[in-house]
Amino acid sequence: MQLLKALWALAGAAICCFLIFVIHSQFLKEGQLAAGTCEIVTLDRDSSQPRRTIARQTARCACKKGQIAGTTRARPACVDARIIKTKQWCEMLPCLEGEGCDLLINKSGWTCTQPGGRIKTTTESLFSLI
Repeated sequence: MQLLKALWALAGAAICCFLIFVIHSQFLKEGQLAAGTCEIVTLDRDSSQPRRTIARQTARCACKKGQIAGTTRARPACVDARIIKTKQWCEMLPCLEGEGCDLLINKSGWTCTQPGGRIKTTTESLFSLI
């Protein structure tokens, strides 16, 4: 008798999981992002200048209330909107682990300095929609 009850409970749990999956998939139709996530849409690299690579990427984000598209650990991410509005770029932790972050003098972006001395500069043109 207990085995039968356990099987019914298991079947009920399986049906519940299936229903949750179906409901969830209806909310997240193909092409929609989950709240708080981002994806890279385009990525262009220009290496035509010696010792310099210019990279431009476009990201699509579905940020929660109070968040806006930004960069965390060199990847697009939803960050606190206050960081972008006040241009305190390094607060969103845009550099990879082990790299140092510094604001540009005019607050138009930031630099990530690798331990070997290589510097990557990012300017706010990525955030021109604000």
